[in-house]
Amino acid sequence: MMDKHKSLRHLPGVDHLLELAKTDHRFSDIPRSAILDAIRQALDNTRKELLSGIDPSTTDETLLLKAQIIATEKIRTRLVTIINATGVVLHTNLGRALLCKDALDNIKTIAQSYSNLELRIETGKRGIRYEAVEELICELTGAQSAIVVNNNAGAVLLALNTIAQNTQVVVSRGELVEIGGSFRVPDVMSKSGCILKEVGTTNRTHLRDYETAVCDATGLFLKVHASNYTIQGFTASVSLKDLVLLGKEKNIPVMEDLGSGTLIDFSKYGLPPEPTVADSVRSGADVVTFSGDKLLGGPQAGIIVGQKKTIDLIKKNPLTRALRIDKLTLAALESTLKLYRDEEKAIREIPTLRMLTLPFEDICKKADLLFKTIKETIGSLADIDIADMNSRPGGGSFPELNLPTRCITLQPRNMSVSKLEINMRLSTPAIIGRIEDNKYILDPRTIQEGQDTIISSTLGNILANK
Repeated sequence: MMDKHKSLRHLPGVDHLLELAKTDHRFSDIPRSAILDAIRQALDNTRKELLSGIDPSTTDETLLLKAQIIATEKIRTRLVTIINATGVVLHTNLGRALLCKDALDNIKTIAQSYSNLELRIETGKRGIRYEAVEELICELTGAQSAIVVNNNAGAVLLALNTIAQNTQVVVSRGELVEIGGSFRVPDVMSKSGCILKEVGTTNRTHLRDYETAVCDATGLFLKVHASNYTIQGFTASVSLKDLVLLGKEKNIPVMEDLGSGTLIDFSKYGLPPEPTVADSVRSGADVVTFSGDKLLGGPQAGIIVGQKKTIDLIKKNPLTRALRIDKLTLAALESTLKLYRDEEKAIREIPTLRMLTLPFEDICKKADLLFKTIKETIGSLADIDIADMNSRPGGGSFPELNLPTRCITLQPRNMSVSKLEINMRLSTPAIIGRIEDNKYILDPRTIQEGQDTIISSTLGNILANK
């Protein structure tokens, strides 16, 4: 024990190592605060090693090297770009929707200059930030009024709190969904100050269930799109149109949470029909909420549309300020929405729409090119093949839909498939594929232009160096 204590006493001090770091070129681009924290951590780690019986080197050079490694990791950018080769178009873990070029250009323009975020240029008086997109949203959806907040959960929370605080909200048991991150509709309702009133069963809910549930405390009928799951078989649900008719009869407002939400009819492109926002508005719902960064293909946002008298109340809710969007989100959303005035252009230029509707023939061409590029790079280092498989929309949209795709499959000859997946994920940039049937899968649907060579080069380096 005396030897350990002696070694501890001989450890150099923080100030001594900090002085040495000042003239050490390895620390030249690292802020002093990060260097200081790294030196303290390096010394602390060394003390723990000594006390545990390990005999680490305690020279100045060794400790500075440890500190340099720690400091470099501290200042590393945490949010980085990756290559999505999973085939999941709206991959929540990977940032969901890619923004279109118009949105990116507008973000840059607005970010590097002052803007009329809350100024009405015509009058010189203060304006409201979401007015920049309200008219456009109403044009595209047919709604009387609209407001935008930071995400759809916030939109639901705000709408419920405004319309139905301290009252009962009637919702079908089969629509009490849980979305990613364990966020549940009942929890959002509770936080909004509403009282949940479940009706029906998991698989079947009828209009009479809503009607029977009505009492003096009833404040709202809520319909929730089951975004991330489906119930099949012996099922029944109430249409929004019928619920609106009941709401008018009972003088109870009706709200629909579409979750993903879409402004186009996907059935025209060979995908299952999804209710559009305009459909919900035409059905007469007082309020409809949906996301900006899912099927819309824009930035993260929660969009609320509906009857003007109801939206006006929502705009006055103090929570609106807490949930408001910033100027960059607003810039991206406006540019994305403008493209929807020309549906063909929207399909072509909004990445999410383009990937979801990409014809199988185009996928095959991408797969052939990727296969050729990889084969030329890795040679015989892996068994490589092409296989017809399925992509997924992701993001809680089209939960049961499989999109036909053609993938590249690899089986390394000098390492396990799991090790290849790890090495690809830890490369720079990180490349995220998937493993199926002990094969590493690369799906061209979500691989962007120019990424083929990066993927093949990374594969070559990993397989060649084992």
